[in-house]
Amino acid sequence: MPTPLCYAPCETHPGETRCALTPESAAALVKLGFAVRFEPGLGRGAGHLDEAYFAAGAQAGDGDTLAAADLVLRIRKPSADSIGKMKPGAVHLSLLDPFNERALIERFAAAGVAAVSLELVPRTTLAQKMDVLSSQASLAGYAAVVHAAARLPLALPMMMTPAGTLLPAKVFVIGAGVAGLQAIATAKRLGARVEAFDTRPVVEEQVRSLGAKFLKIDLGQTGQSAGGYAQALTPEQIARQQAGMAKACAQADIVVTTAKLFGRKSPILLTPEMVAGMRAGSVIADLALEAGGNTAGAEPGRDVLTPNGVLILGEACYERHVARHASQVFAANLLAWVTHFWDGAAARLALDRTGDEILAGSLVTLDGRIVHPTFSPKAA
Repeated sequence: MPTPLCYAPCETHPGETRCALTPESAAALVKLGFAVRFEPGLGRGAGHLDEAYFAAGAQAGDGDTLAAADLVLRIRKPSADSIGKMKPGAVHLSLLDPFNERALIERFAAAGVAAVSLELVPRTTLAQKMDVLSSQASLAGYAAVVHAAARLPLALPMMMTPAGTLLPAKVFVIGAGVAGLQAIATAKRLGARVEAFDTRPVVEEQVRSLGAKFLKIDLGQTGQSAGGYAQALTPEQIARQQAGMAKACAQADIVVTTAKLFGRKSPILLTPEMVAGMRAGSVIADLALEAGGNTAGAEPGRDVLTPNGVLILGEACYERHVARHASQVFAANLLAWVTHFWDGAAARLALDRTGDEILAGSLVTLDGRIVHPTFSPKAA
């Protein structure tokens, strides 16, 4: 039987430094039974030279490799043109933003390509090792605090000097999910005083376990979805939340926002009035900028200095600044997905959706059809 071909092309999104295939995951895929090819320069942004891929058993691809590939690995969604170059029956794994990319999904179906949206991998114990959202969010939370600290005109820890005592900086983290908890832990390790807020009261214990103070705001009935995401608030609840957070923001030197709503535009949590109430020199790191942002006046790709001296960072993908580790865990997530569905005897991926919640949750198109119930023509 022919050896299946796995291909990882370079990312084309501006500023993207991560890669979906590392030398380590390439070696594992070769051991699994794949012929592995990569586009030259694939790992450069993450510090992986082409020679490391060659040593792992991979080969350089060319202009015809995409058309021959049985499995394509990416970080971000492909162009419609590249989908058209893939062969029917090929499997494509990447982040696809499926709720906002209906035309792209239809393109996958028309091309007969099996498209897997990594955002849709269920948050279960079995699928935890495939959860790219969590692996990337953790690194984003870390990098956001480091970047904000580098732009702050203060030192984060308390320092005793002959000239006097320097008080610790205050960090306020909004959202205590994976990214928020890592931001809290990082700020604490750097010596800051940390306060955090989340609409889910259940996370208070986790916040306190990291040494941070939990800000309590009475919002009435709130909770989280079955997938572990915070549920959307009503306009009334958002107003009460903003009023409660305004004082914490005014006292903070760094504010980190992490509120993303899957498939929808991120809510504005920091209003113009709240930003105007912050003190000069303070810094805002908004981890939701790619989805619209949580901060009024924030601009993806451009830092904004407000009239009252608040710096709103324009970074929309903090994890790209720790590209080596971000690529390592992303590639490991993909490898776990491929390994789970690998049929070694037949040398192919077994994409039988019956009885497998991971496949049923993450597979969007198959055999020329949109098979995910959320995105099927009937659902639309």
